[in-house]
Amino acid sequence: MCGIAGWIDFDRDLTVAGETVRAMTDSLQRRGPDAQGVWLSANAALGHRRLAVIDIEGGGQPMVTGRRGQDGPVVLTYSGELYNYRELREELRSLGHRFGTDSDTEVALHAYLEWGAACPDRMTGMYAFAVWDSDREELLLVRDRLGVKPLYYHAYPGGLLFGSEPKAILANPLFRPRTSEQKLPLLFNPRLALPGETPFTDLRQVQPGHLVRMDRSGAHETPYWRLVSREHLDDQTTTVRTVRELLADVVSHQLVADVPLCALLSGGLDSTAISALAAAGRPGTLRTFSVDFQDAERDFRPTTLRPERDTPFALEAARHIGTDHTAVTLDPGGLPDVVPATLAARDLPSLGQFDASMYLLFQEIRKHSTVALSGEAADEVFGGYPWFFDQQTVWGDTFPWLGNAPRLTDCLAPDLRARIRPQDDEHDRYATLRARVPRLPGESGLQARMREVLFLSLQGPLLYLLDRKDRMSMALGLEVRVPFCDHTLLEYVWNVPWKMKIADGREKSLLRQAVGDLVPQSVLRRNKSAYPATFSPEHAAGVRAALDRLLADSSSPLTGMLDTGKVRALADSGTTMMTMADPLHFLLPLIEVDRWLRTYKVELTA
Repeated sequence: MCGIAGWIDFDRDLTVAGETVRAMTDSLQRRGPDAQGVWLSANAALGHRRLAVIDIEGGGQPMVTGRRGQDGPVVLTYSGELYNYRELREELRSLGHRFGTDSDTEVALHAYLEWGAACPDRMTGMYAFAVWDSDREELLLVRDRLGVKPLYYHAYPGGLLFGSEPKAILANPLFRPRTSEQKLPLLFNPRLALPGETPFTDLRQVQPGHLVRMDRSGAHETPYWRLVSREHLDDQTTTVRTVRELLADVVSHQLVADVPLCALLSGGLDSTAISALAAAGRPGTLRTFSVDFQDAERDFRPTTLRPERDTPFALEAARHIGTDHTAVTLDPGGLPDVVPATLAARDLPSLGQFDASMYLLFQEIRKHSTVALSGEAADEVFGGYPWFFDQQTVWGDTFPWLGNAPRLTDCLAPDLRARIRPQDDEHDRYATLRARVPRLPGESGLQARMREVLFLSLQGPLLYLLDRKDRMSMALGLEVRVPFCDHTLLEYVWNVPWKMKIADGREKSLLRQAVGDLVPQSVLRRNKSAYPATFSPEHAAGVRAALDRLLADSSSPLTGMLDTGKVRALADSGTTMMTMADPLHFLLPLIEVDRWLRTYKVELTA
């Protein structure tokens, strides 16, 4: 896993821009601590920071080669993992290609030489890469199908900047950090983002499953992959067996690494299944990790999304599988100290305790491993969240994961709410994504609605989780792989009817049937429980104090934008919310948006 950056400009000589390109590249040093490189030409400059995972000695970047019969070089800067790189390498060899390394990077480069912009069609993995084709005077940006790996870009007349994270683009003086009042709903709730959208003005992400071509005519983004709905013909027994075979194959491919590998094991169904398959598929004892907080037994309060603590289930799962398990226990009092580092990892508002605890967990894991497997996306793929089973929420005319919960935009000052109309904004986003659902002809009723619900969950909510996992891990040079994001598995499960997904009336019952023999009975019976939160009263008091300071600070960029009476009333209410640990969790984005605007000197326009 690595960090990539670059600059295309058809109106200036970039051979003299080395200092700026190196600054863009070096801003990503934490993503790639092992090596760095920069390639410069008149109209293109590419940079790379490397985290060596496969072929430690080979695979240096940017990687440069030529095409037979043409003069100009083809240059690649690549981040990610091609899990089918060995199969692709053999296919390319049969077509006459020769390889000088054992790296998947070289396979990606030769795949472009052979198939051009169609090369992602043949790739399985998590990746974000850029190819500059000198003879064609064209840059190609590619992002994996589910958006596991990030790739940002800023297009302007005659040129384009790109990078794995916003910081690479912010390092170029051509880009000014700006946002607008219209982006406040997105800043307060990142799950609302449409694919490719960011809170920064004129900064986009390459959409999952898309590529961007940049040439003298400008930048053009097009899809190379979409979910397709088709009739599912397998019976329940065949479906269960196929899911198990697909998942086992995915995990097997994702075990390939030339560095130490571990797994995250929370004691939930998803992570336990991945850990069990990983332990069975590699020699030696698998290391696993979970996270909890000091005094959790005293402080924990069950909620709809966090009905119980992870630790007892994680320990039982580790014993059952036979892993070398570490339960990382964090001091809640130390979480605020880490928030500036998590903000620097994101370049966007932090998620407070949730980013901080994940960062500290990964910091501990990185002492032992360079690669970790994780269970993200199983809930979105198989249907694991409580709101999938609440009929009022399912049939509501909005995002199911929002339902009738309070919106943080309710805390905006009345005049600002009247200007930006957040309810209309939310509905427009919902309608836009609902119109993109790949429908199955003849499907109706609950089956059709659940296809919509699952599709909506695979958009902003999944990308929100994947972005957090990427930023917190890569800030520490840790690569996290997510087997449930394999597109072949998703394409199969996507078309399994909802009634088969919940054959026994429970969430993720299809997955439970597929992996039931791998996990202890307690885990098999366990309800969905989200990533741990601390309920420490001392931590809550610190958040409340920070909120009070914000409301009293006339120098805050948010001054005049908030209805302070509503904010204080909510903080005092003790309101229970399905997706939130407590009201302070709900209000936390106010603190973090203020911190982001100040730290990054973001201009906030009307």
